[in-house]
Amino acid sequence: MAVTAASTAQAVEAVFRIESARIIAGVARIVRDVGIAEELAQDALVAALEQWPRTGVPDRPGAWLMATAKHRAIDLVRRKETYARKLAEVGRSLEDAPPPAEPADPQDIDDDLLRLIFTACHPVLATEARIALTLRLMGGLTTQEIARAYLTTEPTVAQRIVRAKRALAKAGVPFEVPYGADREERLASVLEVIYLVFNEGYSATAGADLVRPALCEDALRLARVLAGLMPKEPEVHGLVALLEFQASRIATRTGPDGEPVLLADQNRAKWNRMLIRRGVQAMHRAGTGPYSLQAAIAGCHADALRYEDTDWRTIAALYARLVELIPSPVIELNRAVAVSMAEGPRAALVLVDALAAEPALRAYHLLPSVRGDLLERLGRRAEARAEFERAASLTRNAREQALLRQRAARLLDG
Repeated sequence: MAVTAASTAQAVEAVFRIESARIIAGVARIVRDVGIAEELAQDALVAALEQWPRTGVPDRPGAWLMATAKHRAIDLVRRKETYARKLAEVGRSLEDAPPPAEPADPQDIDDDLLRLIFTACHPVLATEARIALTLRLMGGLTTQEIARAYLTTEPTVAQRIVRAKRALAKAGVPFEVPYGADREERLASVLEVIYLVFNEGYSATAGADLVRPALCEDALRLARVLAGLMPKEPEVHGLVALLEFQASRIATRTGPDGEPVLLADQNRAKWNRMLIRRGVQAMHRAGTGPYSLQAAIAGCHADALRYEDTDWRTIAALYARLVELIPSPVIELNRAVAVSMAEGPRAALVLVDALAAEPALRAYHLLPSVRGDLLERLGRRAEARAEFERAASLTRNAREQALLRQRAARLLDG
């Protein structure tokens, strides 16, 4: 009996992990508060843990959890407001009869998910709060998992999530999909959150590991969901294409002991061709915005069967277009790397030196890292060594520090 109870509990938790975002979204449409919606979804989980070991797992467990959570939401609405007023607001379906096992129109679920992700990524929240809340509500991650992914403490993450929910409630953020002029700004906020989550997994800013694949998987899943919800938004498909291309290389970015492997040394035979094909498919629906241009750059790398075959001139041109769209010293630094490969290190060094005074790059370890690489290629070994040592002192990622110090050590005899 204990084994059955344990296996049932595992089934409950597995179903809830898959369905939690949809349940929260469906309930939030009723209560208009994502914090309360999450609590009610958790109540449904507790009810399942209590009942399913006795009654067995339902044929449609996700629908059972959704119905239970919605039923509790309706009860809450009735307690807090007059019955007639809330019936008009929520809809005729919420009469005395229990709610249906699942929405009559499956599209309603997708609409609710879209409302949820736009709410979780609302610009009224700080970036860190948006990331934590999105991973919690849309990604289904626990507070512990988010804390582990971002190398912080559970209380810190929990506090961010609680404050984010309070901020949304205090600001009266509507549970809706924005339209008109507001939509572009809000969509940019959603895309930024997914992009930042992926980047933290792809190249961790701190800690012992260079790559955290689980975060990349969460971000890619969110991007794919968003593309399914917003099929006519080119930049959404541009982001999906970018993440598919980048994800295809994750397994080759580190060696057997977790050490970084530079792009030139990666085993391209091990790049995930299925993800590359998915990236190409997404590119067909992408546009000409920032994420689409970055996807085109990543696509150039994916097209090259050997590092020597890389079309660096096209990559440099794409970076130039990207800088025009979103002027950024980081993008300009990336362009300089492409220029160094297309035209040589001397031309690129001029571009890099012009960035030395940029305040945004003062503590950015990749600036001295790139400069060190260019100086090494020009035979200026002592200067290159100093740049690699400086870069190592700026990064908080242990793997990158080790690589940069190794590069500096190799130049000691120069």
